[in-house]
Amino acid sequence: MSTVAKAISLLDMLGRGAPETALADLARSAGFDKATTRRLLVSLIAQGLVEQDDATRLYRLGAGLTRLALMRETQFPFLRMAVPVVEALAAETGETVHLSEYSKRGLISVHVVESAKANRVSVPLGEVLPMHATASGIAFLAFTDERIREAVLAAPMPAFTRFTIGDANTLAEHVAAARASGHSTGTQGFEEGVISVAAPILGADGFAIGAIAVAAPRVRIQKGDIDRFGGSVIAAGREIGERLFGRLPGRKRA
Repeated sequence: MSTVAKAISLLDMLGRGAPETALADLARSAGFDKATTRRLLVSLIAQGLVEQDDATRLYRLGAGLTRLALMRETQFPFLRMAVPVVEALAAETGETVHLSEYSKRGLISVHVVESAKANRVSVPLGEVLPMHATASGIAFLAFTDERIREAVLAAPMPAFTRFTIGDANTLAEHVAAARASGHSTGTQGFEEGVISVAAPILGADGFAIGAIAVAAPRVRIQKGDIDRFGGSVIAAGREIGERLFGRLPGRKRA
């Protein structure tokens, strides 16, 4: 693992655990010795990406990450364009709606509006959504570049529940169905008791850059709800794409 990859892994751990973490806990979780972990943290602190509390000596994510996020959002205003659509869809459906964006690390949840209902689905920000096990992943695969799709089909498919898709042929069938309908349905593939309906968000080249999904407890969802959510997520994904890129001639449509 390169030095950069090690540093990024520490940022990832700081973002996923408690708000503040001790050096020993970070080193143990990362599998690094304390000296290596401390050296990486010192470099990250120098760049403002990590902060250390003077009193407790615990480490937390730094404000420099916010600066980088704002710079990125200025160049590519994905959240600014998408958040109003996510909020409108959540209000329409009354269920949890989550937005994901693709990066080399995978499909990552970047904005979530949770249902106000007591029995609701929670989706952590920053969670990597498995392509083979989520409605968002399958919707993305249905409209992504063939090289990305083939790489996922050839990769291992770990089981998260007893309902998780576990082989390339079955996944390919689900992807083809999503391609034909414009949306996908995930039934307990990532978490038991949860049903999700998702559609892709298309970029200027017609390929998916992310997905938008409605997620709800299985006990509350009827077939009519799935059909209704399907139409809603297609419309929402299309609106986000058009907010970002406009109506482009010849663009592939979800």
